[in-house]
Amino acid sequence: MHTQIDPLLASVSAVIPVFNEVENLKLAWEELRDVLESTGRSFEVLFVDDGSSDGSRDVLYQLAEDDRVKLVLLRRNFGQTAAMHAGIQHANNDYIVTLDGDLQNDPAGVPDMLQKLDEGYDLVHGWRKSRQDKLISRKLPSWMANKLISRVTGFPINDLGCTLKAIKSEVAKDIELYGEMHRFIPILANNLGARCYEMEVNHRSRRFGESKYGIGRSIRVLLDLITIQYMTKYFSSPMKFFGMFGFIVGVLSVASSMASIVMKLGWQFDLTGNPLTFLAIVCAILSIQFFSIGLIGELSVRIYYSTGTKQSFQVRQFVNLDNASDNEPGSVDISNPPTQKRVPAKAVESA
Repeated sequence: MHTQIDPLLASVSAVIPVFNEVENLKLAWEELRDVLESTGRSFEVLFVDDGSSDGSRDVLYQLAEDDRVKLVLLRRNFGQTAAMHAGIQHANNDYIVTLDGDLQNDPAGVPDMLQKLDEGYDLVHGWRKSRQDKLISRKLPSWMANKLISRVTGFPINDLGCTLKAIKSEVAKDIELYGEMHRFIPILANNLGARCYEMEVNHRSRRFGESKYGIGRSIRVLLDLITIQYMTKYFSSPMKFFGMFGFIVGVLSVASSMASIVMKLGWQFDLTGNPLTFLAIVCAILSIQFFSIGLIGELSVRIYYSTGTKQSFQVRQFVNLDNASDNEPGSVDISNPPTQKRVPAKAVESA
C-alpha cells in the first residue's frame, strides 16, 4: 500500500545508472522506494541500463511491474555520464535525484536533500565524509583530485565524486553531459547560476559485485578538468583564449624582427645565421595559427548554437515511460523485449 501523496510537495525522479549490478538492483529499489514513500511525494525511479551483460536487465524487467519503475535501456555500454544524461533527459518530475545502483549511496539522506531544494537551493550534492572505500586506489586519488579541482575552479567542494545529488529538473536538463562530465555536475550547474549546497551523506561499503572504476580514472578526471576550465571561461568566445596567445607570440615576432634588423644595420650581423631571425619566423607562424584556431573556434560555436541537440547515447528500449512517445525518431511500439521476457505496458523500442 502506497503512502498518501501530498500534492503540494514537489515530485521526484530518481535516476540510477546501472552496469552489471544484478545482485544490488532489487535491494536498491526496495530501499529507495521506502525512503521516497516516507516523504509523501509523488515519485518515479528511472533505471538506466548501460549495456549490462550479467542479467541486470532481466531483474529490471521484473522491477518494472511496479509502474513507478521506469527503464531506459541503452544499446551498449556508453559510460556512466551518458547513462546519467539519458536518465535526466527522460525524467518527468520537478526534482531529480541521482545515485549509484551499488548500494553504497545511502538514500536515507534524500529527504533532507529534497528539503534543501524546497528552501530555494537548485542543487544539493553529497559529501561522503566517512567514505567506505579502499585508501590507496579510491580515497587518496579522490582527495587529491577534489583539492586540485576546488583550487583551480574556485568552487568550494569536498567530494565531486559523490553520485548522490538532488537537483531541480530545469537546472539538470540544461546541463550538457558528455565524456565523463557527470562528476562535474555541481560546477557546471554553478556556471549556470544555480545555488548549490553541499551536505554530508552516509556512505557504505559495497556488499555485492566489484567496483567498475580504479585509480586510472584520476587521469581522465584531470583531463576533464582542463576541458571544464576552457568551457567555463572561453567556450562562448574561443578567440579570447587563442587570440591572447596569438597576440603574445605576434608581439614577440615583431620584437625579434626589429632586433635582427638593428643587429644587421648596426653591427653587420648575418640575418640568416641570427637565431632571433628564426625566432621571429617561428613566432609569426604560431601567431597566424593561434588566430586561425580562434576563428575556427568562433565558427564552431556559431554552428553549435544553430544546430539541434546532440546525444551521447542511443536508447534501445523504454519501459513505462510516458514521454518516450511514437513521435521520437525511430521509435515503434513493442509488446515483448528481445530476450522474450515479459515487458510491462507502455514500452517503446528504438529501431
